[in-house]
Amino acid sequence: MKKLLYIIRHGETDLNKKGIVQGRGVDTPLNDFGKQQAEAFYDAYKEISFDKIYTSTLQRTHQTVAKFVEKGIPYEQLAGLDEISWGVYEGKVQADSIISGFNAITKQWGEGKLDVSVEGGESPNQVQERQQEAMDYIASKENEHNVLICMHGRAMRILLCLLINKPLSQMDDFPHMNTALYLVSYNDGVYTIEDHYNINHLAKLQHAE
Repeated sequence: MKKLLYIIRHGETDLNKKGIVQGRGVDTPLNDFGKQQAEAFYDAYKEISFDKIYTSTLQRTHQTVAKFVEKGIPYEQLAGLDEISWGVYEGKVQADSIISGFNAITKQWGEGKLDVSVEGGESPNQVQERQQEAMDYIASKENEHNVLICMHGRAMRILLCLLINKPLSQMDDFPHMNTALYLVSYNDGVYTIEDHYNINHLAKLQHAE
């Protein structure tokens, strides 16, 4: 069985812009620029015959793919695609204390300490566990060949490692600007990244921003 997975990050939110931590527990809408990014992605990929759309349970992903859903493409939310939970950091401005905390924990992740989490949050291994369940579900759908998946930055990095069997300690190798695209093929259980961090649809927006 073969599939093409168009995996994108959601558009910008005001909390993204202000440097406030979102995570799984903060459900914020797109801002005006995020809506422009979503529109730019739609204009670039509206001719793709998507069989199914999957998003996280958070509205910023729903809004990013809304124009595709309006075309009547079947759509489903999966909690396994939610952003990582940042625990006690969620909803807080990235002040020096939080930035240093982030740096410390991502350093540990880079050293392979993948069961470590922010207080009250999730570890990368916990996120991958729920992502595996979500991807097994998506892979099982035999009639869904072109699939659009909208999710979140850190979760996307973790997922890409899962799909191509890349060490999770190397997740930061994957950049993840808002609405950036990773095109991933699936063929009889093997995932391959065919297009790495495609942001061509944002070129005019970036210039105008």
